[in-house]
Amino acid sequence: MHVLNSLPPHNLFGIEEQDYKTARIAVLPIPYDSASTYGPGSRFGPDAIIEASRYLELYDIDTRSDPTKLGVFTLEQLAPDFASPERMVRRISKEVSIILQDRKVPLLLGGEHTVAVGAMDALSNTRKEFTVLHFDAHSDSRDELYGSKYCHACAMARIAELHNDYYSIGIRSIDKDSAMRKSNRIIYMKAIHSMGIKALAGLLAMKSAKNVYITFDFDALDPSEMPSTGTPEPDGFRFSEVMELFSLLLPKKNLIGMDFTELAPMPGMRAPDFLAAKLIYGTLAYAFAGKPTKA
Repeated sequence: MHVLNSLPPHNLFGIEEQDYKTARIAVLPIPYDSASTYGPGSRFGPDAIIEASRYLELYDIDTRSDPTKLGVFTLEQLAPDFASPERMVRRISKEVSIILQDRKVPLLLGGEHTVAVGAMDALSNTRKEFTVLHFDAHSDSRDELYGSKYCHACAMARIAELHNDYYSIGIRSIDKDSAMRKSNRIIYMKAIHSMGIKALAGLLAMKSAKNVYITFDFDALDPSEMPSTGTPEPDGFRFSEVMELFSLLLPKKNLIGMDFTELAPMPGMRAPDFLAAKLIYGTLAYAFAGKPTKA
């Protein structure tokens, strides 16, 4: 029986009818933050994003499109493996590999940034040429921290071992060793303020491959707009700047996968949850509007 005036289903964007077979986007929620080093709580991020997304309007004003028409299927949450971060990375890699084999675009909802390593492990096995675009306040490039090579502060160090074509964008916190060794892969927020968003879009369009993977830590955003992160850092991107960048860059690229991580919801503060959901929605709109629906 269909209940009149029922609430939207509990999946990304509250889609009434999901069909994995025809979907182009496969959403994998990963409530994992066992390797966080400061403020925990990002394990609650996937659910908060999904909850907020159920109340978004599905018509995108800028692209005059409805990205959910691509087919967006939300999978069941991936159960955390608390034995070790390494085992969790392998679990994520296995699940993302299945998504890729099914010719879907993976969209991971973290959880902490370590989840991106699992996605990259799966993508690196495809031997496809692509560039990782890493948006973050922190370089996440330490080889290890507190005895772990798989904490969220090491995510890009592990990703670079798997795939060395990447750029870290919006950085405003980095250790000295990484700043010296990885300077050609870092685009600091201070430089972005100087060059402007249009110039940044041109730079990334030129430097990156046709295929791109986006790994987006929500602390890339300024804490005045996104306070709900474990390690907020001042002087970050504004939501409007990210949307402008994606509007200029993503129509020129083929987005082969993405993850959005480190949202640590604050009780009673829902605006950041809606911002996160809206940013993901806008990313899909700019990446896929007007493009063929076949994966």
